[in-house]
Amino acid sequence: MRAMRRLLLDHLNNPDSSWMCGRFGAVAEFHRDPGEPVDIVVEPTIAVATARGGMRLDVPSELRLVAYETLGKCTSWVQGVALCLPDELARMGGRAVVTELGPDSEAVRAQDRAALLFDLGLGGDYAEICVRSADPETVALLRAIEGQPLFVHGHALLQRLPRLSPHRVFRSRLGRVEVYQPIPPPDGVSPEGPHTHVLPRLLMAGLDHAATVPIPKGWVAAMTLYPTHPLHTSSGETTFDRASYAAFQSLLAQYGDPALLAGKAVAVAQGAEPKPATRAQRTGFRVGRRQLQWLQSPDRP
Repeated sequence: MRAMRRLLLDHLNNPDSSWMCGRFGAVAEFHRDPGEPVDIVVEPTIAVATARGGMRLDVPSELRLVAYETLGKCTSWVQGVALCLPDELARMGGRAVVTELGPDSEAVRAQDRAALLFDLGLGGDYAEICVRSADPETVALLRAIEGQPLFVHGHALLQRLPRLSPHRVFRSRLGRVEVYQPIPPPDGVSPEGPHTHVLPRLLMAGLDHAATVPIPKGWVAAMTLYPTHPLHTSSGETTFDRASYAAFQSLLAQYGDPALLAGKAVAVAQGAEPKPATRAQRTGFRVGRRQLQWLQSPDRP
């Protein structure tokens, strides 16, 4: 556990790493910029705060890390480390209606702990998708629909949310991600740094995580870490960073699915896709082929 905690602390201290809390269709992401003022504490729990957002992270003895790679757009791939808990320990309130929870005594910043927290009823069994506010108009709108499903009875609130912009607080048994930045209008774009996505159409799928993320049976991804991805795009040009690639491959070797690693090994050896093969082997092979193009290119750093 000491090694796992050290690993997580290293990534919390790295502004190039990102974090996510929530479920499929409703996620809060925490990012920060290099040089951005930040407060980091490590006892009694780990907490990080900037002017734009914050997060808290517990590291219980039951924590299991699951590193994975999946296919991304075009020739890219997705990588992450799911922070998993056993199903029975990961369960949250499971509320399906708007519910007032009282003052947010566990807020990352002391200045936010008197504001009222409301569960929006969108988190399924393992997450709580909340907003927090001390603003009388926001609180009155939330109380007017308490006990009702948000998307059925919360139209007045939803229309005013970009202007009101309460703090968004997404919680799991491992901690929380808080977003303080304004909510963009319906035709706007998500801001840089901490932000949230709530997509009703995806929530209707009833999934706790994307089907492509290989969470072991009986376990739940309570939060997710996204280490630096080796592909970077700027000014229309994509570059490949071998150091970032090697760093994640080390995580994958320690915490990844052996079947995925076996599929990648075949790809690196330039063999044919294994048949028959498990889904993990096929994914590993196809991701490995995409990565091999970058690893073998002599004109790429």
